[in-house]
Amino acid sequence: MSSGQSLMRRPLYAKSNVELVNGLRANFALYQPRSSPDKQTADAYKQWTTQDGDTLYIPSVRPQTLTEPRELYDITVKLFYLPGIPASRRERHTRDAIDLVLKELGVQSIDLMIISYPGVSFDADDDGEEEVSVDETASADSDESQCLDAQVKTWKVLEDYHSKGIISQLGLSEFSSDRLDKFLPEVSVKPTVDQINVKDCCVVPKSLILYAKEKKIELLTHNDCMDILPCGTTRELLGPSPNGAHILASRADAPDSELGLKGNIEPQWVVKYTAVVKDRGVVENKGYYAVAQLGESEDGLPTKLTC
Repeated sequence: MSSGQSLMRRPLYAKSNVELVNGLRANFALYQPRSSPDKQTADAYKQWTTQDGDTLYIPSVRPQTLTEPRELYDITVKLFYLPGIPASRRERHTRDAIDLVLKELGVQSIDLMIISYPGVSFDADDDGEEEVSVDETASADSDESQCLDAQVKTWKVLEDYHSKGIISQLGLSEFSSDRLDKFLPEVSVKPTVDQINVKDCCVVPKSLILYAKEKKIELLTHNDCMDILPCGTTRELLGPSPNGAHILASRADAPDSELGLKGNIEPQWVVKYTAVVKDRGVVENKGYYAVAQLGESEDGLPTKLTC
């Protein structure tokens, strides 16, 4: 994030995907060679990126390790599982995200890891009661049960990191008291934080406040959006637009004459990390990693794009 402009004014309720997009775009511009469009070549991106197997790092990874001893920092990480991505991939995504952050900061542990599950959004009315038909209730219960099973299975991976001392505390995002009541009995390591997006200033259901107090869960607020990295945004960031990275072609089925990697692009996950100096409350390091899957490519070309 430090590679971007020094001052960026945002609306009070701006969503954090604005920060993500601006940060990625600024980072691309910092390392991308300056050249006119007519001088671009098919492999121009290789000058400022690194390919490791089927993974292309955009730009090449340059870790910004912390300058002070580890114990002087509070490190918070938030992992966003994106909509439409099979839950079966989450274990691998979780391990990849944690590995990238630890290497980036040059540390071996995380103080707080917050998980954002797709399709879970907080609403002040979640804790209220409303009348629904029996059929609607049965259908909703079935879907929610499958969703809960997937969430718990993912949580087990994080519990493994907790048991090894790599993650000190675990947290959730957007969970109402009803969701928490169903989730907590299924897990061994209980979340200590519930991060909620309150659109109306400080409107938090009393039932959630009381439940969180009873279960010793700290309620925090955030302004992250649900779909933090849509497919269209990803192609715009990596495509041939004036502010793009010129990695991808303009569309999946672009003609062979057009420069850039071809194929469908599918964002997989996003992770945000923040390192705060405890005694001064200063954010020393903050940034994102975003990973997308590129459709089938020719031999030797990357299919996984890490930004």
